Amino acid sequence: MNMHERIRDGKLFTDMCEGLPQERLQGKRYMKEFNDSAPDEPEKRCELIGRMLKQGKGIWIEPPFYFCYGSHIEIGEGSYLNVNCNFIDDGMITVGKKVMFGPAVTIATVGHPICPDMREYMYAAPVKIADNCWIGAGAVICPGVTIGENSVIGAGSVVTHDIPANSVAAGNPCRVIRPIEERDRKYYFRDREITEEDLLEEAELRKG
Repeated sequence: MNMHERIRDGKLFTDMCEGLPQERLQGKRYMKEFNDSAPDEPEKRCELIGRMLKQGKGIWIEPPFYFCYGSHIEIGEGSYLNVNCNFIDDGMITVGKKVMFGPAVTIATVGHPICPDMREYMYAAPVKIADNCWIGAGAVICPGVTIGENSVIGAGSVVTHDIPANSVAAGNPCRVIRPIEERDRKYYFRDREITEEDLLEEAELRKG
């Protein structure tokens, strides 16, 4: 078993061999170029996203964006990352389609043994976020977590365990508060109602 296989299988590893430092360095070159790009260079940003990530076609990321490798990140089409997201991708991070990230979301796939004598070692556990999720600002998603489709993670949450589909979850540690329900089709925030008239007005304004 080589070091790449140990990382994949969740075994203890170190990351200074088998081309891992060079892989990180290449990813960080792309990351710096992306973060230094100008806001009026959308085509350049899209091209760099395609180079940085294992799969990033049809997504949008607001700089700055930080990661370890980039090549261990797959993000589905229609997804959006706001500013200052930080993905620690020693293990695989797999994000579905039409997932929205608020600012400063951290996803960590790597940890260290609790025993202080062993902390030079690391272990990785993949993170998976299914389609149509919304991850609130400042949330932290820990190694090995899976978040089911359509779910909402509240701002500032620390997600240490799996979250089922169609759930609203928040807190530290993050817990399911309630399911997504029929009322959510009627109200978008507290007592603010979703109406056909309001949506039509917004659509007309969007046309310019």
